[in-house]
Amino acid sequence: MATTIAELDHRFRIPGIAQLVAGNGNWPKVQVTAPAASGEIYLHGAHVTSWKPAGADEVLYLSPHTIWQEGKAIRGGVPICYPWFGDKAGDPHAPAHGFVRARTWQLDAVDRMGDAVSVTLSTQSDDSTRQWWPADFRLVYRVVFGADLILELTTINAGSSPLRLEEALHTYYAVGDATSARITGLDGVRYIDKTDAFREKLQDGDVAITAETDRVYLNTDNDLLLSDPVLHRRILVAKQNSRTTVVWNPWSEKSQTMKDLGEGEWKRMLCIEASNAGDFTVEVAPGEKHTLRAETRVS
Repeated sequence: MATTIAELDHRFRIPGIAQLVAGNGNWPKVQVTAPAASGEIYLHGAHVTSWKPAGADEVLYLSPHTIWQEGKAIRGGVPICYPWFGDKAGDPHAPAHGFVRARTWQLDAVDRMGDAVSVTLSTQSDDSTRQWWPADFRLVYRVVFGADLILELTTINAGSSPLRLEEALHTYYAVGDATSARITGLDGVRYIDKTDAFREKLQDGDVAITAETDRVYLNTDNDLLLSDPVLHRRILVAKQNSRTTVVWNPWSEKSQTMKDLGEGEWKRMLCIEASNAGDFTVEVAPGEKHTLRAETRVS
């Protein structure tokens, strides 16, 4: 793998700005040290694991207990859930949240954009994906590490029939204490409560974490504000071509059953996910494409 990383670095390196290095598990990652921000993205799962705007602290949470093994997804950062969210309907043996987050992606481009850096990766259908999903597709992921973190996941239908999919950019935000954080922007929005037999409920006021939280907010494209009084910052989360927003925190009991999270770690993270899930699946016609976009800014 060292030779592969060296070859990739020779091809894509931008001196002083971006380089290919061996990360955890000896997996290749693009390490960005641009004037506007630093960050990193692994080829494994096209997984963003760090983003620090200039002069700011780390914005993303990465579990110190992540299991860096082939076939395992990285715990934290921004996993990509695709082409289904959660468990696949009618197939209990299919991998949770789809198959792309534990798959090695191809690195296509590393480009400087003023004070920022854009990294583009891709993956596509093959025999290993067709065992779970018969679609012919190409998936292109563009990440901009700058004063804002911009994520663009584009599905291209390479087949002859329409394809339907679910997707989520499962972003883990680092917080000082999840029980003190508040999410503004979902008041009056209906949601599915996955911790209460998938009952549909109505959000009243800000979202506060007071127990295990696993909610799919429906038919919403609202910008959200994550207020963190402990770390003294506010995180703005905006999205496009997304009809659902997922808010997730496992709380203490569930986190104890998660080997790659660790005791007490649930307090340091809060997930807000731009998504299209459940009844809000995406349909892409043959030859057409669809782009899910999420943008994060810190103040």
